[in-house]
Amino acid sequence: MKSDRLCQITRILLLLAVVGFVTPSHARELHSYARVNENGSLRIKGKTVYLHGIHIPDTNRTCARNRNPPVCGSRAVVALERKIDGFVRCEIISENEDRSLVGWCRVNSSSFDEGEDLSAYLLQQGWAVALPDAPFEYQTLEKIARSRGFGVWGIPADNVNRR
Repeated sequence: MKSDRLCQITRILLLLAVVGFVTPSHARELHSYARVNENGSLRIKGKTVYLHGIHIPDTNRTCARNRNPPVCGSRAVVALERKIDGFVRCEIISENEDRSLVGWCRVNSSSFDEGEDLSAYLLQQGWAVALPDAPFEYQTLEKIARSRGFGVWGIPADNVNRR
């Protein structure tokens, strides 16, 4: 009888463990139109979402005059505005104490393509710094931008992305 009770408890614990592994605790995704805030965070469906793994340093204000009305803000904000142009998909990683979110955000994603990572984009352009706990790839992208003198690392913003 004691053995049957122990087996039953073991099965329940095993089931709970399997359910815990299958159901991610933060498995939430936002997919909608995004507006870029002045600090480089995104506003999606009424929620503020910070890009995962990066810090956006304050830079001089600039304006993208090719938009109507012109978009003005830090150089990272202008770069994000240019890149996003509408819909974003963010996999929510965590929630901050102020109820803002941290997410892995992408543009041009579909069922067949995960899209382009916005944090990686800002790092490549030199408009962001990888946080100490950021993925190795982010650290590498920052080092490459730094060695090439992109963005905050040296090249004037007006020369970046000219083709």
